[in-house]
Amino acid sequence: MEVINALGRRKTAIARIYISAGKGNITINGRELENYFPSDLLQYVVTQPLVLTENVGKYDIKVNLIGGGTKGQAEALRLAVARGLCKIDAEANRRVLKEHGLLTRDSRVVERKKPGRPGARKRFQFSKR
Repeated sequence: MEVINALGRRKTAIARIYISAGKGNITINGRELENYFPSDLLQYVVTQPLVLTENVGKYDIKVNLIGGGTKGQAEALRLAVARGLCKIDAEANRRVLKEHGLLTRDSRVVERKKPGRPGARKRFQFSKR
């Protein structure tokens, strides 16, 4: 099997992954998954596409992650893994991943701060006199 690459984005985080046949190692920016995401919840988010398609332990995944916070990075990585699995075997994996909503990019980002206001929508306190 050749190396397959995929891209995932969430908020300001970007995940580029390279999938190859292997023993199930996930390396993120040169660190293991357990070291990069110490939270069990974020580890579950990252491995969710692999668990749903029953591919745990079949592929080695090398990841380059930039930008965003920990949750945004984990969700960007989840999208990239789901897209990579679809490139490997579309007819077997795509239906399951689509049912669970893992192939849809979550496009919600923080609204920019407007000039003359303390935040994006907040106004300064109104004084009648």
